[in-house]
Amino acid sequence: MRVLFVCLGNICRSPTAEGVLRKQLQDAGLAGQIEVASAGTGDWHVGKQPDVRTCRTARIRGYDLSQQRAQQIKAVHFAEYDLILAMDKSNLGHLQAMRPATAKAELDLFLRRYDSALDEVPDPYYGAEEDFEQVLDLIESACRRLVIELRGRL
Repeated sequence: MRVLFVCLGNICRSPTAEGVLRKQLQDAGLAGQIEVASAGTGDWHVGKQPDVRTCRTARIRGYDLSQQRAQQIKAVHFAEYDLILAMDKSNLGHLQAMRPATAKAELDLFLRRYDSALDEVPDPYYGAEEDFEQVLDLIESACRRLVIELRGRL
């Protein structure tokens, strides 16, 4: 089973979701059965580490994002991943437009699927420290529900 999180630049929201899900899967004893990655629809940050504020906020809560490097989503990802989760409607639209007709991957909005109260993970990039904390709160909660779904699929 393979899961890919997607946001705009792959330096804030999607790497946070990757790190959170990876740790929650490890804690649940599922780490070896599910592969997790993240990507961005844009190419501005390819090869770079997540934003320093993202890393700091995650590190305070026990998530290590230091080994992650931004990548851009490619058509091949739709064949390589089982579940592709967009952080917002704009990125979902971009993914829908580039999705090959023969794609096997399920495509959805992350929060719409795993948190009925919201559709989108807000982009904290131009915000304050508390915006990064709010994003992490949302992602932690939604990932707990995602782990339950993934466990049921195995």
